[in-house]
Amino acid sequence: MPEAGGGVKNESDQERADRNFVELLQGARVAVTGVQVLFAFLLTVPFSVGFGRLDPPDRWLFYLALVSAAVASICYIAPTAQHRVLFRQGRKETLVRRSNLYGIVGALALAVSMATATMLVIDYLFGPALGWTTGGILAALALWTWFGQAALNRSDDQSSDGSSVSSSARSRE
Repeated sequence: MPEAGGGVKNESDQERADRNFVELLQGARVAVTGVQVLFAFLLTVPFSVGFGRLDPPDRWLFYLALVSAAVASICYIAPTAQHRVLFRQGRKETLVRRSNLYGIVGALALAVSMATATMLVIDYLFGPALGWTTGGILAALALWTWFGQAALNRSDDQSSDGSSVSSSARSRE
């Protein structure tokens, strides 16, 4: 029976770890497709005709976009690869904690890649001022929607006396 904190009443630690890992993988599946499309696109850009006209700052933007897309890909794929290596080793809780960290790092890398790739294109089309402004706005939007709002929700869970209102619910996640 589901409970308010997203857990299941009377689930064992192993059942909770299994459920959490499945939930993490479902979230990663959504992101990994977009990351891989972006990464694949970025891998083809240097072979296009106009790439040779980029000035050194734009080449560095491209470098940052490409490498951060690679980092995001690695982070989003890591939980599945590690699950294969650790299969039936009784390390699911460790894998869940590690996969959560990889998801956060992957999302940060994805935000960097999206912002810098957009900066590069806007800079190429309209100049550096609009490129940097647009990239900065996109980076801020990603940080706010992916992390800022969630951080505020975490702080909302604190009662007026500073104790955690839903600590038992969080322990079941």
